Amino acid sequence: METPRNEFIWRKAKKRASFKVHLSTYLVVNAGLWLLWAVTAYPHFGNDHLPWPVFPMAGWGIGLSMHFFTAYSSLDEKGLAEREYEKLMRS
Repeated sequence: METPRNEFIWRKAKKRASFKVHLSTYLVVNAGLWLLWAVTAYPHFGNDHLPWPVFPMAGWGIGLSMHFFTAYSSLDEKGLAEREYEKLMRS
């Protein structure tokens, strides 16, 4: 007989799995962008320009870091909701 699944832990596990897929995609796509840059910019190596793959990495990296925070934060969503509920009940 299966034990019932804890929904809070299940949601947290799904968020973490989703982050790992997001991270893998980020690494593969950005490696491809750097490879593309290296192949197409070969004659221009050594100039003082910032490589263009830096920009998509930075923008996407911001979103990735937010995804990481929501997946691995130690904030107890359930506890926060219960405290807010109690606060509203008292007012």
